[in-house]
Amino acid sequence: MKYSIIKFIILVFLFQITFNLSNAQSINQYNLSGNLSIDSHFSPNMPAKIKNSELNLTSPNAKSPVLAGVFSGILPGAGEIYAGSYLKAAILITVEAAAIVTAVIYNNKGDSQTQAFENFANQHWSVIRYAEWTLANVQHINSSVNPASFNILVKDNNGNVTGINWSELNRLESALGDGYSHMLPHQGEQQYYELIGKYPQYSHGWDAANQSDTDFHILTPEFNDYTHQRAVANDYYATSKTGLIIVYVNHFLSIFDAIWSVSRYNKSLAVNFRVNSYNLTDQSKMVPTLNLSYNF
Repeated sequence: MKYSIIKFIILVFLFQITFNLSNAQSINQYNLSGNLSIDSHFSPNMPAKIKNSELNLTSPNAKSPVLAGVFSGILPGAGEIYAGSYLKAAILITVEAAAIVTAVIYNNKGDSQTQAFENFANQHWSVIRYAEWTLANVQHINSSVNPASFNILVKDNNGNVTGINWSELNRLESALGDGYSHMLPHQGEQQYYELIGKYPQYSHGWDAANQSDTDFHILTPEFNDYTHQRAVANDYYATSKTGLIIVYVNHFLSIFDAIWSVSRYNKSLAVNFRVNSYNLTDQSKMVPTLNLSYNF
């Protein structure tokens, strides 16, 4: 009897050890913490397996690339300010201001220079003088043309020349050819002021020209001076045009850069929202986790 009791105690002890080892394996299998107040919530029939559901959300601080492009389209650099790229904004705004000022200043210089050379032409070049010299030297220019066939000079009752018949002058110029390559536009037109200082056929309309010359290719100092004045005006306008081109290019560059800068800004601001699901004995609990990172 004594030995039977001892055997029974030994069997119970061995059973207890076996049960504890098995329970320990279950705890490890179910990822229990060993804390009774916490582990009691988990179902013994279901492991406390965490089910993660991750959702990427748009940050409330994200910015609109389209809006950035619109800002820069209105004022270069404004989109960069919106995107937080202040150094690039300062550079673009400075370039814009410099280009606009350059365009305006040199356009005004071109206008002033144009007025100056037009006044010079009005004082020193005469269409009557040009027509008279041409009629007097038709035989030296093109001997096949009869000057008497053209009624160019308009005279008063005393025989003084008061003007010209412009269509007749153009008809003579066309008939002469051979160096007379252009027909003179009416006085005051832009082409009028261009031609009289560009082509030798108009050289003897200048008041310093020697009217006894028979070769229209002989240029006077006035012709050369006038040509230089026009070249200066054209240079001013060319500089103004360059300023305008820079303005347009600066707008386009700022638009594309603003869109790119905002895109980089939005990519650098990463927001992750993770929901962890815990299966409990009588319910499932959702535990939200928010991860925020900003990359420089």
